[in-house]
Amino acid sequence: MSTWANLCLQDSASPLMEQLIFFHDHALLILVMITVLVGYLMFMLFFNNYINRFLLHGQLIEMIWTILPAIILLFIALPSLRLLYLLDEINEPSVTLKSIGHQWYWSYEYSDFNDVEFDSYMVPTNELENDGFRLLDVDNRIVLPMNSQIRILVTAADVIHSWTIPALGVKVDGTPGRLNQTNFFMNRPGLFYGQCSEICGANHSFMPIVIESVPVNNFIKWIS
Repeated sequence: MSTWANLCLQDSASPLMEQLIFFHDHALLILVMITVLVGYLMFMLFFNNYINRFLLHGQLIEMIWTILPAIILLFIALPSLRLLYLLDEINEPSVTLKSIGHQWYWSYEYSDFNDVEFDSYMVPTNELENDGFRLLDVDNRIVLPMNSQIRILVTAADVIHSWTIPALGVKVDGTPGRLNQTNFFMNRPGLFYGQCSEICGANHSFMPIVIESVPVNNFIKWIS
């Protein structure tokens, strides 16, 4: 989860989030290089007295500043397209979880198992335990196995919601009348926190999401 004065992205808990962080760093490096170059050129332009008396046209420099940005955009676009296809790929999921957004809570159904469904509400501040996180803890956590391919189906019962877990690189909109799906793979145990990232209406609450990643044996015991 995010901590105080955290300027970077959260530590990844899935391979997809690792790829998202790599792409973020790649794009940021390109932006820093462009900013430094343009800043240096503007500084030198403002603080020198050179005059070019032959500057009437410059086909060469115009070709350079047209082709070079196109090449830089390719260096950003190709990894971005690769990442988009990786995010959409769903390969033989082990567990399917269905998430239904309501105002102001989530309902969950384990589609592979009979009669496993529950609602997940935010724990009020006055009922929090000493080790709880305000506005982030829920009364019923999602328990999922680590090192397993998880498919999640997201929809909504009233308005648009968004099921978001930053540490897993997952953000799926839940729209009434539509079923969206994505996948993730948790490579370590732990608690992963998220929230609805849509403004779902008046008096919008936080609609927190908590995933408890456990070993497969513990998950089988919990589900049975």
